[in-house]
Amino acid sequence: MKPKILIVDDDEEIRTQMKWGLAKTYEIFLAEDRPSALEVFQDKRPLLVLLDLGLPPNPGDPEEGLATLSELLALDRLTKVVVVTGQGEKAVALRAIGSGAWDFLCKPVDMDELKLVVKRGLYVAGLDAEVRQMQQVLSGNTFEGMLGGSPAMRSAFETIRKVATTDAPVLLLGESGTGKEMAARAIHQGSSRKNGPFVAINCSAIPETLLESELFGHEKGSFTGAHAQRKGRLETADKGTLFLDEIGEIPVPLQVKLLRFLQEQCLERVGGRESIQIDARVVTATNADLRKSMAAGTFREDLFYRLAVVQIILPPLREREGDILLLSQFFLQKISQQQGKPGLAFDQDALRALGRYHWPGNVRQLENTIRRAVIMAEGKRLAVRDLELSQADGGSTLSLKDARDNLERDMLHAALRKHSGKIAPAAAELGISRPTIYDLIEKYGMSRK
Repeated sequence: MKPKILIVDDDEEIRTQMKWGLAKTYEIFLAEDRPSALEVFQDKRPLLVLLDLGLPPNPGDPEEGLATLSELLALDRLTKVVVVTGQGEKAVALRAIGSGAWDFLCKPVDMDELKLVVKRGLYVAGLDAEVRQMQQVLSGNTFEGMLGGSPAMRSAFETIRKVATTDAPVLLLGESGTGKEMAARAIHQGSSRKNGPFVAINCSAIPETLLESELFGHEKGSFTGAHAQRKGRLETADKGTLFLDEIGEIPVPLQVKLLRFLQEQCLERVGGRESIQIDARVVTATNADLRKSMAAGTFREDLFYRLAVVQIILPPLREREGDILLLSQFFLQKISQQQGKPGLAFDQDALRALGRYHWPGNVRQLENTIRRAVIMAEGKRLAVRDLELSQADGGSTLSLKDARDNLERDMLHAALRKHSGKIAPAAAELGISRPTIYDLIEKYGMSRK
């Protein structure tokens, strides 16, 4: 459909001239005074209005035109109104700009200048419309900072709402980058503990020798380097929520101690004898299959059932119908503002590429991809090349570099998933060094999990 433009002028010859110059590219509507202009505007909702300030009943006075401008903007403040004035009326034009007009033209109107101003105005109007549409979409698809309109995410949101009001232990399941920590925060914010602390710890990021002290704290002198008493994360989370990410990485001896805490709500610091009562809700998460770990004897069955009273599955991005483009537009709007590049938009090929891509790193990878594209972008429209996505499907032809990167990324992702994010065995399987695998993880914006 052609963009709609309303021309408001009491001079039929000028209306006809501007219509003739623009009709090939745009859908043109005409009005000769304020009542007809408002009627057409409400019926057709044009994105841009060309408004003569000299309107009847007193064409020699700009007040009727300025009043029309005010009423048009009251109907839709995002409409781009370009006022048309006489050569000696720049002060009036500036007054109109101060009242909300987007630009002005002087009579007699130069058609090349007119076309350029109209093109720019419609471009900005289109960007404003995209932002408004995104704000409307976001208002109905956000939950405690999480964004999603797909059935799978709406189901997850509903479960979070229900479980948040209880103290039931929750196990969050999902691939890396699907938003498990954000879900844990949403549970905390929806609970009676929301005014208490939210303490998060990634169990796979802490060496096994230090994990017990990190969780339970230690007494002074309990081991080499323990120069002072230190509270653990469980104590820090008293009256709040403790989020344990990658719970499957906890060694079996420590699982016993965690199980005891969950049963009795009390703990002893490393090297201590005092029993400390703690009131903390525990929410856990993993991207591993804990049932396989139980079968292998690396995860206690009794601990699993204690932690997994309620299980919530956060689906991978590729299975969230419609959410890829929703999140893409959200991240573009947010990041472009942060980077001082407002007004950026995707072209249609970029949107199609975003929708086709399989996103092994999920939402985290999508956000990082768009952040890089915004930083590197030189124009106002982000193209496929700005995204640096290698499309294995969709019929596109890959360069040798793209094909190699595609294979490298997929093999890395598969190895990390197979070994539950453990670097050493993944590196051994791929036949590369640990530093190399860390470089590849950074290169592709992935997580070791």
